[in-house]
Amino acid sequence: MTEPVTLGEAPVSLDDLVAVARGGREVVVGDAAVEAMRAGERWVGSIIEDMRAGKPVEPIYSINTGFGSLAGRQAFDTVEDAAELSRRLIVSNASGVGRHLDHEVVRAAMLIRAASLTRGYSAVRSELPETLARMLSAGVHPAVPEYGSLGASGDLIPLAHLAIVLSRPAGEDAEIDSGEAFWDGELMSGVAAMKHAGIERITLRAKEGLALTNGTSFSTAQVALAVADAENLLATAEITAAMSIEALMGFGDAFLPQIHEARGHQGQIESAARIRQLLGDSGLIDGDVDCDPTRRPPQDAYSLRCTPQVLGPVRDTLRFVHGIVETEINAATDNPLVFPDLPAGRSLKAVSGGNFHAEYLAFAADFLSIAVTEIGSIAERRLFRLDDGSLNRGLPDMLVASEKVGMDCGYMLPQYLAAALVSDCKTLAHPDSVDSIPTCANQEDHVSMANNAGRHARQVVANIEAVIGIELLMAAQALELRLAEQDADPSVLSSASRAVLGMLRSTRSADGRPVDHLTQDVVMYPRVRAAIDLVHRGAVVDAVRTVHAHEPA
Repeated sequence: MTEPVTLGEAPVSLDDLVAVARGGREVVVGDAAVEAMRAGERWVGSIIEDMRAGKPVEPIYSINTGFGSLAGRQAFDTVEDAAELSRRLIVSNASGVGRHLDHEVVRAAMLIRAASLTRGYSAVRSELPETLARMLSAGVHPAVPEYGSLGASGDLIPLAHLAIVLSRPAGEDAEIDSGEAFWDGELMSGVAAMKHAGIERITLRAKEGLALTNGTSFSTAQVALAVADAENLLATAEITAAMSIEALMGFGDAFLPQIHEARGHQGQIESAARIRQLLGDSGLIDGDVDCDPTRRPPQDAYSLRCTPQVLGPVRDTLRFVHGIVETEINAATDNPLVFPDLPAGRSLKAVSGGNFHAEYLAFAADFLSIAVTEIGSIAERRLFRLDDGSLNRGLPDMLVASEKVGMDCGYMLPQYLAAALVSDCKTLAHPDSVDSIPTCANQEDHVSMANNAGRHARQVVANIEAVIGIELLMAAQALELRLAEQDADPSVLSSASRAVLGMLRSTRSADGRPVDHLTQDVVMYPRVRAAIDLVHRGAVVDAVRTVHAHEPA
């Protein structure tokens, strides 16, 4: 996509977010967004003018009061105090630890924060989202530590690490207090990064500090990128599952539409239809809707025949998560929100609520982690079956036809690796959303832990991408061994498997050597890394698209 994402014109989609986060797509704040922001900005402006004129102003949370449990202690009298409050909030909240988040997560969060502000309910100037958009275009990526957010009161700590780069104090702009950012691949102070990019740092006004930090932007970014990758991963896993089933000469009965329609779940029906399409022209599958199976009983192990019953629920879960994420990308999630069109009898237009509470994201991330773990769990069982000479219907042990049996380990250890990764996911998939530790003198007494859930979901997806990469390697090896065992021409394979095999065998591994058929042991990690890369960037799905242009609904 070459046209920019224009905030205010239409909701930001997950595809838009991925294009900005990973593809560098430009972001601009449209005229409609600027117009939507004016009413709230004017209302806060009128409060500031009253303070400047010395008129009495009632305490209004985040404009002339402290935060959290400190909100009711004292109302500030001067405009300068209200502005200083915004600055001190950011300085105090920038307290995270851990490795820096990937640039793509930070970019996604910057887009989400800008989109939220342009809804108009945050009552801030358009300069804030416009500056975020300029930072995205210039490649200024605040250095944001991964730990600190509770997923309620928003992602305060990570967003403060973003805001400290964007903003500056009213007086001297000390570089030491400007945070850190990456620019042109180098880590430097926030002052230096913004100067290199030619972007002015903003002196914040009343409420703007909290509007920048009080939201679900990082939690949403984590889950958004995880679900985008998970959707590609699921599509790839259906392909590699079909390749394994074909290599093991599985039965077609398990995928007949009548079985899945009798149960009625949409995801299961779709997954079965996809696998049926992938195997449709294979000469190695026993039985189909028009032809009895020759071997009896026509029942494979669950890791083969129950693939639609496992990947179907994953499909439905990802659909649910996708919807949650796209809603949250476009949500107003700070507090208070300003509604200038409230009835005239209500003078306080700033309404305190809890849209910063990220339980939606926490649930979504937890469900995602559980579902994606199951992609890997059932795949690992297929890998075990491919390796085991007593289960793989006549293929060599460990998928290597050694001249001397026992001389080569073949694909023994990649299955170990898959087992380790799946086991790790079983721990990571423990739900974060059921945990809560009270903070802020018990004012913030229930939190979602959504950012932790999002981080874990991203790691689960990365782990299972590796498991499916291993299945890609092993299923390809098994298909070639099956052809040799059957003394068959490659035309007996499904067109989808032939397309993936051709793509894989034309790929160079991380050490520059081809990802070729294994006849004796080689160093494995370069080809494993190459396979993971093929999975992550959608190359397997693209290869199949050349022969199956459209996935069945």
